[in-house]
This record gives sequence, structure tokens and C-alpha cells, in this order.
Amino acid sequence: MESESQSKKQFFGLNSVIFVLGMVSLMTDLSSQMIVPILPLYLTSVLHVQVGTVGIIEGIAESTASVLKFFSGWISDRFGKRKWLMVVGYGLSNLIKPFFALSSTWGQVLFIRFADRFGKGIRTSPRDAILADTTSKEERGKAFGFRRSMDTLGAALGPFVAYLILTQWNGSYQAVFWLSAIPGLIATLLLVFFLKDRRNPIKTKSKMIPKISFKGLSSHFVWFTLITTLFTIGNFSDAFLILRAKDVGMAAEYIPLTYFAYNIVTSIFSTPFGMISDRIGRRPVLITGYIMFALIYLGFGLVHTVFGIWILFFIYGLYYATTEGIQKAYVADLVPQGQRGIAMGTFNALTGIAALPASVLAGFLWQSFGAFTAFGVSSLLAIISALLMLILRI
Repeated sequence: MESESQSKKQFFGLNSVIFVLGMVSLMTDLSSQMIVPILPLYLTSVLHVQVGTVGIIEGIAESTASVLKFFSGWISDRFGKRKWLMVVGYGLSNLIKPFFALSSTWGQVLFIRFADRFGKGIRTSPRDAILADTTSKEERGKAFGFRRSMDTLGAALGPFVAYLILTQWNGSYQAVFWLSAIPGLIATLLLVFFLKDRRNPIKTKSKMIPKISFKGLSSHFVWFTLITTLFTIGNFSDAFLILRAKDVGMAAEYIPLTYFAYNIVTSIFSTPFGMISDRIGRRPVLITGYIMFALIYLGFGLVHTVFGIWILFFIYGLYYATTEGIQKAYVADLVPQGQRGIAMGTFNALTGIAALPASVLAGFLWQSFGAFTAFGVSSLLAIISALLMLILRI
């Protein structure tokens, strides 16, 4: 476990490792989510990019960088040092994003988006492994839920701050991009100065460079990862939800507030749902989340009013609360401690790679057949994933 002094320190009933990572997640997502709700609008209205191109940008950025989630997990298991991988990953993401303000072509946006996700690929698996290593099975859902709550609290505050900046700076996207650097820098400094790595890290013996493989991992983990990957193929970038809100007629300056709403809901309910998963098991909570996702996306395909968009974004927050942190907690339950870095890496890599066909397919379906078809296919894949979880009893 972590050093005794750090493990014994408690903040709001959580050990200091979990608390620090929660604060880092809060500030990082505050920075990121200042940008995310306006980037699709910037691409389509300022750079005049088509919906299909937005899908390509989002898919490449997410899935190419996701391969690093696998390698960073292996490296953190191999050397037992997780903190400095996280520092590099968080630092890169937080320092590159403000340069969206200088972009004038979609290719430049793609490069910056890729670098941002590259950083996420480096940091995610070591962070999840630290969370798993510093908690027992009985409290793991609470720990992952807390980090997710802080993550989504930052994700809620980010769009609200973006809304304030847009209204004060006459709709200036560039002002939002530059000011996003402030919380990003705070997050990186918190990680550097307040998170301690293990004094006596557990290391794996294998020196071989890894490949994506399920060898030595439980069959339940294998099936769960495959089902979640299938689900992810239908879970395309939230950029399309933003474009759908614009398509229905919502004013651009109010779209960040829909993001604020759904992230507030996610932040409020992530820890309670994590605690529920500790009591009744992860599986029923995740199945509920998949079914909820299917209904929400069907709703996005059918909605024709701004009021309907608001309702769907609120419910979307509940879906996130029932899945994001709990999926990671379930992976941690299914593999032993010495394999958690590589297991988290495999899980993150496969689900991340699936983001490329997800967003590219969504962009193609939207441009060719309309929004309803794009959202309908996603809804169907979510229902299939929920049924597989039920039938195979994963």
C-alpha cells in the first residue's frame, strides 16, 4: 500500500491519495470542459467543418491515444512507479489545450486534440491502478465514485465558466481557450507536490513489451471487456450531442449550460451509485446504466424541442453516474493487485480504440441518413450489450 503516513491521513473519510486524485480530476476537468462544449461549435461555425469531419477528429484523437493507456498501465506495473507517468500525462493535457486559441484549420485542431488525448492515455491507467491499490474491495466503489464525482464536478463547472466568459467577452471562443490554462496548471501542481508514490512499490517480473492480450486474466474480465467494447462502438463522442442541441435550435451560448446540468447530476449521483454497487454488486448497476443510455440516445434521435434537449441532458448525467467509475471498479474486482495496471490498460485501450469507429460511424450515418439513424444504431448496440451482460451473467 501507499506509505503509512499517507494512507492514515483522512479527508472526509477518504485516504489522502484518493482525495488528492479527486482534486486533480476536478481541476483538470474544469479546464477541459471549458473547451469541450464549444469546440464542435468552433469547428462548424468558425472553421466551417462538416459533421463527418468532426467525427473523424474526435475518433482519431480518442482512439489513437488510447493505445497509450495500455502501455502506461504495463509500465506502471513493471516499475511500480505510477505518479510520474501521471504528471507527464496531466501536464501535457493541461498545457496544450489553450493553444486551440491559435488554431485556424481543422488539422491544427486535430493535432491539439490528439496531444490532449495523448496525455490522457499516459495518465489514466496508472491513476486507476493507484486508486485500486489504495482501497479494499469493500470501499472501492466509493473511491472510484468519489474520483468520478470530483471529475464531473469540474466538468460541470467548466461549461458554466465558459458560459460566463462567452457572455462577458462577446462570444469569444479564444478567451475561453486561453483562460482554461489556469485550472489546468493548478491540477498539475497539486499532483507534483501533494501526491506521494509508494515507498516500496510492487513490480511485475515480466520485462517483455506487452501486447493487447487476455492471457492470464479471468474469463469474466475478458467477457466484460469485450461487451464494454461493443457498447463503446455505439457510445460516440459527446460532440454530437452538442451538435444535436444546435440542430434543434438551442442558442450557442446556452449549450455549455446543458453540459453544466448533466455534469452536476453526474457529480451528485456518482458516489451514491458507487456505494450502491458496493452493496448489491457492480453488474446490476451497469446493466441499468446501459439500458438508460439506450433510451437517452433514442430520445436524442427523436427530440425536436430545446426543452427536450434539457431533459435528456439531465438524464444523461444519471447514465454517467451508473457506469463510468463503476466500470473501473468492476475491472479492479476481477483481477489481482499485481495485474491491475495491465488489466486497466487493456480495458482502457480496447474501449478507447472503439471510439474511432464509434465517432466515424456516427458522423457518416448522420451526414448520410440523418441524426435519428446515428442515435438509433447507438441505442441498439447498448441494448445488445445489456442483454449480453444478463445472458452471460458477467
